[in-house]
Amino acid sequence: MVTTTIQISEELQSELTKRKFFDRESYEEVIWDMIENIMELNEQTKAEIEKSRAEIRSGKFYTISDAKKKLGL
Repeated sequence: MVTTTIQISEELQSELTKRKFFDRESYEEVIWDMIENIMELNEQTKAEIEKSRAEIRSGKFYTISDAKKKLGL
């Protein structure tokens, strides 16, 4: 492993500290967790968007007024 030092703002350090699951977790672990979540979210989000587009193309959607009527609002 290559060890390097980077400069970050106090604000970023504070944010990274808030995202730690436990006190002894390294900032590298926090950053890897965030990257992992973004990658998973991106793939999941892409699939959900495509599914939604297909539903809209096939007419399977409700307008806001349709939803309000169905819910009795």
